[in-house]
Amino acid sequence: MTRLSPLLAQATPVTVDHGEGCYLYGTDGHRYLDFTAGIGVTSTGHCHPHVVEAARRQVGSLIHGQYTTVMHQPMLELVDRLGSVLPENLDSLFFANSGSEAVEASLRLARQSTGRPNVIVFHGGFHGRTVATATMTTSGTRFSAGFSPLMGGVHVAPFPNAYRYGWSEEEATAFALKELDYIFATLTAPNETAAFVVEPVLGEGGYVPGNTAFFQGLRERADRYGILLVIDEIQTGFGRTGKFFGHQHFDVRPDIITIAKGLASGFPLSGIAASEELMAKGWPGSQGGTYGGNAVSCAAAVATLEVIEKEDLVANAAARGVQLLDGARARAIDGIGDVRGLGLLVGSEFTAADGSADRTKASAAQQLAAKKGLLLLTCGAHMNVVRMIPPLIVTAEQIEDALKIWSEVLDEI
Repeated sequence: MTRLSPLLAQATPVTVDHGEGCYLYGTDGHRYLDFTAGIGVTSTGHCHPHVVEAARRQVGSLIHGQYTTVMHQPMLELVDRLGSVLPENLDSLFFANSGSEAVEASLRLARQSTGRPNVIVFHGGFHGRTVATATMTTSGTRFSAGFSPLMGGVHVAPFPNAYRYGWSEEEATAFALKELDYIFATLTAPNETAAFVVEPVLGEGGYVPGNTAFFQGLRERADRYGILLVIDEIQTGFGRTGKFFGHQHFDVRPDIITIAKGLASGFPLSGIAASEELMAKGWPGSQGGTYGGNAVSCAAAVATLEVIEKEDLVANAAARGVQLLDGARARAIDGIGDVRGLGLLVGSEFTAADGSADRTKASAAQQLAAKKGLLLLTCGAHMNVVRMIPPLIVTAEQIEDALKIWSEVLDEI
């Protein structure tokens, strides 16, 4: 008898029969309020009728048209629609399948276009599980341990994680930028540094938002030294933070963004966006792939963008995000050291009395929530942050239902 790999640990005990909106329905007959959204993927909820219909129509006409062999209409329509929401300087797109592939594509473009070998990533960032992207990931050793040697040319700078350092946001930001300058003096010279690669909000690293001073400090150094600013919007894009892209909270201009997750409501699709001038500096043959820009995924992505616009989901994410963050903070117990987030990315960090990470209590809370009908995930270097990631369609009533269950969980643990 064949089985799934034993390394695929399940976060919840739920086996799903079907999903609808913000709910998953188990084969056990129970309904679960899904505040995982497939790790931020099902932006329009489970099986949104408009997305389902678009995918169904596309399956009936063309499933796969390899996009360096033939062109297909769903991709052309998606390129056009993305042009209305991307930052105006990012007018050229390359599509792939996964977030890891998108980050690798941005890395390749950065190195080829600048002729420089090194990149700087930021402590707590998550960028993928391939050799290159795992090397760039510092949110936990579980993503990179056991298959060294990893890729060379990657250097790690501090992210302004104020709670971790025990400082104010201003102090943490000043420290992070000062240490970045020290890295230029000691590890990678500016003229050997191709790019900064950074998330607007640390995802797997614990749902830690950046800030305007930090991102503008990166932009200033990027401009001064001819370094590209690559912003990883894989988890923060498409309305998740209450703006269309996470970096828009910080009034900063990226040179490249990576996209995936919420783009296609659950269909595999990722990509990078850059200026046409920059994209043209990549080497011939350096972009491609068998399944990238799949016709059904592109049709689902077009429908997703239509739903986001028609149902005003970015504004809903902003309003419901404030409700969720305020509610989680109001319900925090003594064992929760920090509650933070941006839009519909909210994390509660569990700490022991001595200030150390309390993974045991975080795991107990996440598991008890599942038993009570609320699906959550954990994250952070010590897996002691419980994160809430509802779909963008979540209502005020569903937020209150989730917070009620969360209150019961905290009372019991």
